[in-house]
Amino acid sequence: MPNPLSEFSLLPPFDQLLPEQVEAAITPLLEQCRRQLASVADNPAPDSVLEALEEVEDQLNRAFSPVSHLNSVLSGPWRQPYEAALAQVTAYWTERSQNEALCQVYRQLSEAPDFADRPQARRQMVALGLRDFQLGGVALQGEARSRFASNQRRLAELSSRFANNVLDATNAWTYHTNDVEELAGLPATALAAAAKAARERALVGWVITLEGPCYLAVMTHADSRALRQRVHLAFVSRASETGPDAGRFDNSAVMEEILALRADQARLLDMANYAELSLASKMAADTAQVEAFLQNLGHRARPAAQREFAQLQDFARETLSLEQLQPWDIAWAAEKLKQCRYAVSQEQLRPYFPFATVLQGLFAVVEKLFGVTVEADPQVAVWHADVQFFWLLRDGERIAGFYLDPFARENKRGGAWMDTVSTRRCTAAGLQLPVAYLVCNFSPASSDTPSLLTHYEVTTLFHEFGHGLHHMLTQVDIPAVSGINGVAWDAVELPSQFLENWCWEPEAIAMISAHYKNGEPLPQSLLDKMLAAKNFQSAMRTVRQLEFALFDLRIHSLDRAPDAKQIQKILDKVREQTGVVPVAAENRFQHSFSHIFAGGYAAGYYSYKWAEVLSADAFSLFEQQGIFDPPTGERFLHSILEQGGSRDALDLFTEFRGREPDIDALLRHSGIE
Repeated sequence: MPNPLSEFSLLPPFDQLLPEQVEAAITPLLEQCRRQLASVADNPAPDSVLEALEEVEDQLNRAFSPVSHLNSVLSGPWRQPYEAALAQVTAYWTERSQNEALCQVYRQLSEAPDFADRPQARRQMVALGLRDFQLGGVALQGEARSRFASNQRRLAELSSRFANNVLDATNAWTYHTNDVEELAGLPATALAAAAKAARERALVGWVITLEGPCYLAVMTHADSRALRQRVHLAFVSRASETGPDAGRFDNSAVMEEILALRADQARLLDMANYAELSLASKMAADTAQVEAFLQNLGHRARPAAQREFAQLQDFARETLSLEQLQPWDIAWAAEKLKQCRYAVSQEQLRPYFPFATVLQGLFAVVEKLFGVTVEADPQVAVWHADVQFFWLLRDGERIAGFYLDPFARENKRGGAWMDTVSTRRCTAAGLQLPVAYLVCNFSPASSDTPSLLTHYEVTTLFHEFGHGLHHMLTQVDIPAVSGINGVAWDAVELPSQFLENWCWEPEAIAMISAHYKNGEPLPQSLLDKMLAAKNFQSAMRTVRQLEFALFDLRIHSLDRAPDAKQIQKILDKVREQTGVVPVAAENRFQHSFSHIFAGGYAAGYYSYKWAEVLSADAFSLFEQQGIFDPPTGERFLHSILEQGGSRDALDLFTEFRGREPDIDALLRHSGIE
């Protein structure tokens, strides 16, 4: 009987997928890949070797993709089969990266007399392949090779465990109350969500959770200082040795082992530390350049951040009767100051950004910029009732597709992300279209109100769709450099941050907003206030990102991995140098820093600010020419989105902008002098 997990052409049949199908699907595909890999040395034609391997590896990737995805959005029954498959898949890719015969095939291609005449994408694939063989330990021998492979497998296991601990700690904590006065200040949308959470648990009253929308609502709006403190301490101590669930999902030992294994991988490759290993595949030249970039940005932003926080302290003391701001006061006091200064809040804006209107407006913005349309397809099977599938069309022809899973729910990983279902490539049957997952965690609809987004959530949707466009609009047919593949990690945020800019342009805002009750446009007075408040405390936000980036860089720049106490000391030191706000003694931010311990941003979190320089500078050309200027949109499409990883990121940016990037646009957009 066919296994639906491996027997599909392009779109996974999510209505047929079951956890018990995973092993039976993945094991034969891995065997097929290994057989193909073993035959490399017997095939004298390098191109046919790579074509055959590409075919079987694409089948493996497309089968493993829904397994990994369902573990993130449904967890529960998918966790164990995912982790078992992850171990096997990681082992295969490690073996491949150390396969000397395959590495030799790449060398043959690079040394061929006609190599310079090959298409650019093919040459880049070979160059990146040779680099990745070296970073994968192909030159290692004996015990060193075995240890490197063992480390890779263990790192995959630990990353999954780290993410599981964060998810489990988030789900484990709730606070139940029957006293509505304790929830004073919370907006109606948050109260409705808390009441729904109580009903789902067969309780009367309201249940506060640590899911993103609920946590942010409490920290920003709850007038009860005790409630804010309770929720804040539970959130910042998740998956650690402190807080209400102390030790239950503790990531301390997981972090220590991850850092130790990463440091060992770097040593095995004769590198000074893991940061050096990480930067070998990025735009930045070395750790010194990254450190200098972050320090330069901090030098410019921190004085402004200190002024912003001093103003907040003065306001809290004089207006809110708070002599000393505590960590759980900051977001609440900031919202009060913002209201006082600009008379605008996210909750005032929310009714004008119903999810359905924002989504259709986003599609209209993208159509004007890049000439593509979006079409829903309700016939495609999905994994949850909230999920929708869409086709991307150019001149009426399907060129790509994406799933959108927009709302928060239990057992769904927090945050927002884009991932790949399939990659654009040429096959014997024709062109395989690129397909993406786009995942967010917005507040869902209530019984009498549709899902209404804060403007912050609007920018999140645009951000993830920018990633999706990078994957879906590629014109590169070679998987290794198609879409986001092969793109330097510190440039991969360029399209996502770039698209966020349209959330602040009046012409685009008119397309993505309308009151959910009567369709009325966002009033000019409210729009003016929203735009005036755009850079409210932007310097404080900047130094917060710099704190994360410097911490990440420094824990990965040591020649010996730190233990949990040393990790805390490093973070404390970075905060002394960079931060401006108080931090609770119980704060264990690092224990839930999934970007670097369970994602791809290890020694690369600086990429957000690095790419923000690129995105702000790229958008400045639209500011000059017009935000919907067709030639400029076409230029960005051809120079950035269509090229994928087929050329160096700096070359592509320079082609689009006509020069190398300049930090001034970022500082101007952030309101930092």
